[in-house]
Amino acid sequence: MTDISYTEGPLLNVARSTKTALWNDSSDLDELRQSISFGGVGATCNPVIAYTTIKKHFDVWEPRIKKIAKDNPAAPESWIGWQAVKDMSVEAAKLLEPIFDKEKGRNGRLSVQTDPRLHRDAKALADQAEEFHRLAPNIVVKIPATKTGIEAIEDATYRGVSVNVTVSFSVSQAVAAGEAIERGLKRREEEGKDVATMGPVVTLMVGRLDDWIKFVVNRDQVFLDPGHLEWCGVAAFKRAYQEFQKRGLRARMLSAAFRNVLHYTEFVGGDVVISPPFKWALRVNNAKDYDGEPRMDNPVDPKIMKTLLSIPEFVRAYEPDGMTPEEFEEFGACRRTLRQFLQADADLDLLVRDVIMPAK
Repeated sequence: MTDISYTEGPLLNVARSTKTALWNDSSDLDELRQSISFGGVGATCNPVIAYTTIKKHFDVWEPRIKKIAKDNPAAPESWIGWQAVKDMSVEAAKLLEPIFDKEKGRNGRLSVQTDPRLHRDAKALADQAEEFHRLAPNIVVKIPATKTGIEAIEDATYRGVSVNVTVSFSVSQAVAAGEAIERGLKRREEEGKDVATMGPVVTLMVGRLDDWIKFVVNRDQVFLDPGHLEWCGVAAFKRAYQEFQKRGLRARMLSAAFRNVLHYTEFVGGDVVISPPFKWALRVNNAKDYDGEPRMDNPVDPKIMKTLLSIPEFVRAYEPDGMTPEEFEEFGACRRTLRQFLQADADLDLLVRDVIMPAK
């Protein structure tokens, strides 16, 4: 790591002085290089991010997609698109390998998400997770926190895959996923298999929980302080973190889907991963008056919590037993996000079609 030129600022100060890890919420190589200079030690990706990256660097990816199609003349559009995503992921993972080696698997990982079209099939999810796991030594694979996904998470962990739980918005989902990972780890240990170099994380998409509760409050015409709704994801993440500590779960919590700077500042000091989109990392790092004070253990203001706990839908997300696994996929934020990821898959198919079979 001696060849890295670090950029001094709040993000690097936090990376050096706390257990809090910074990952970049994108596999864009230019952004990832800059994130590493800020002290970043990982990166995440999803179908929306992958599609956006290909569109952003279309001059690079158009000829590469054409070559993939030419080299695989019988391959369908979806296969070609996913091959491009896998190629992108391998290249991004290479940038993080020195960190992975230095930290013995705890960090230095690149997330690759399983195909959302497989979300109804636990075995297919686990099989694809194992395939992606083999792309590079430092891959961590995203699997959704649905009832089916929880089954796949345990299976994939048992197979030796480091999992990043995604499509997760509630304490009950985080706990169920953390316990599934724990079961998978213990099964491996009982058989004498390695777990020391595995690096599972459980994401809570804090901003998407905020979005959903705001939608519900607006839909139901609830009269309350709108500023308090900026704390939904923060409160749920802090509660989940406490539950992980209390239950001795080894996976780390990961904060994603940023909507405001609280989604970084309120989690500093915890043994967690914070994964902002690069534009949010820049905003935090350029803040001249941000001191990086640890706040993970600071409770949310009781006045704010009183407001939030008056909203039944927030209570479902906040309480560890607020939902059963059968209810996870019916939760509004979960359904919306799955649909968005499925749409990104469809958009990528269309992009590939326009490249290999243009209309004009």
